[in-house]
Amino acid sequence: MTMKLIGAGFGRTGTLSLKLALEQLGFTKCYHMMEVHQNEGHRAQWVRAARGEPVDWVKLFEGYQASCDWPSCNFWREQLACWPQAKVILTQRDPERWYESIMNTIWPITLENAASEDELVHEGADMVFEVVWDRIFGRRMEDRDHVISRYLEHNQLVRDSVPADRLLEFDPVQGWEPLCEFAGCEVPDTPYPSVNSTAQFHERWAAREK
Repeated sequence: MTMKLIGAGFGRTGTLSLKLALEQLGFTKCYHMMEVHQNEGHRAQWVRAARGEPVDWVKLFEGYQASCDWPSCNFWREQLACWPQAKVILTQRDPERWYESIMNTIWPITLENAASEDELVHEGADMVFEVVWDRIFGRRMEDRDHVISRYLEHNQLVRDSVPADRLLEFDPVQGWEPLCEFAGCEVPDTPYPSVNSTAQFHERWAAREK
């Protein structure tokens, strides 16, 4: 299966909503962080990628037509090299709001998981640290200016590297129209997905712990 749309935006930029939107448009399936834990061996593959070791991208993304969110967004260049005809979607949001969202959701959850006595949960946290928090931010998550600067640098690198006609800079508040035009799809008659807000994130996490 050919990768058609590559999500280059960091996590907490509306990536879960984008996953649902792309799958609704027929790009099935879309790879997201939640896919990592559903595919045996994928954690180890992402750690290999973060260490600069060879990864069979075609095999890793077998069965997927799109990708978004961490960890795959870190490797948008590798995906584009593997599928040079694919297009790139850069999801983004206000940097300050993005940072607050990170610090109120996935960062503290990763810390909690790292202290878990459940081996699988702990291993998952180790992967996220190596692939995201350490590799991108040097684990300096309390340093707001540093984290935001890394976010902005990443977005600018994508802009500078991807031809304008193959790049969509997308804020989920824009809704279906720019996404559908870019992907060559008709606009659905349903609202654009809006999921995984900070409140929804904590509600879902609390439900998992019951």
